[in-house]
Amino acid sequence: MKIAILTDVHGNLPALKATLRAISREGCDAIYHTGDCIGIGPYPAECLDLILNTPRMVPVMGNHDAWFAYGLPDPQPSWMSDGEVRHQQWVHSCLDSSLRTVVGEWPYLIQEVFEGIRVSFLHYGLNESGRNFAKFHQEPEPADLAEMYGSLNSDLVFYGHHHSNSDMVSKARYVNPGSLGCHTEAVARFAVLVCRASRYELEVRSISYDDNALFREFEKRKVPEREFLIRAFFGDRYPL
Repeated sequence: MKIAILTDVHGNLPALKATLRAISREGCDAIYHTGDCIGIGPYPAECLDLILNTPRMVPVMGNHDAWFAYGLPDPQPSWMSDGEVRHQQWVHSCLDSSLRTVVGEWPYLIQEVFEGIRVSFLHYGLNESGRNFAKFHQEPEPADLAEMYGSLNSDLVFYGHHHSNSDMVSKARYVNPGSLGCHTEAVARFAVLVCRASRYELEVRSISYDDNALFREFEKRKVPEREFLIRAFFGDRYPL
């Protein structure tokens, strides 16, 4: 069983296309995306369309996806700025409203057994309802991840939300490949898992892509909060 895992595409179409081309050469049996297909980047509609129409793609719900499917938090929480609200409203305006129902069916958690290996896929730790996310840890330690994911009874847990890549071991092995769409370098990150006879091999990959079109579209489409988003999620690789 060979599986690709990606997370946090965040509306970055050039990175997603480059990654899917690389994955197609791998001959994977399935592709799991652990949430946040949309938001931040300038291509929400194109990325959602590609996620929905790529064969063997298995999407998991992220917070940006849930805001499209179910609406933004109401009342507006203190941690969500007016600028973020404007940005999310723009993202949602780019999408076919009929897709709210489709995205709303994405699960918050998927648990599988591949060749005897217990694997969980989710965007981040979940609260008791199973339909909202746990408090964000800026610099998580193994004990933090064990607390968030320990009840899953898994050998491997793949997650995202935090855009930095991470690979830690406590009660299980907790792997975040790193955001595919948001990085200070023009590289897209993903993981490839091979399971056979109760053993597995895991490799996190990164591939370069051309990001010129990405930044052109931020300006061409007049993405709300684009200056802040570029600085916060892409660093200084694009001169504002």
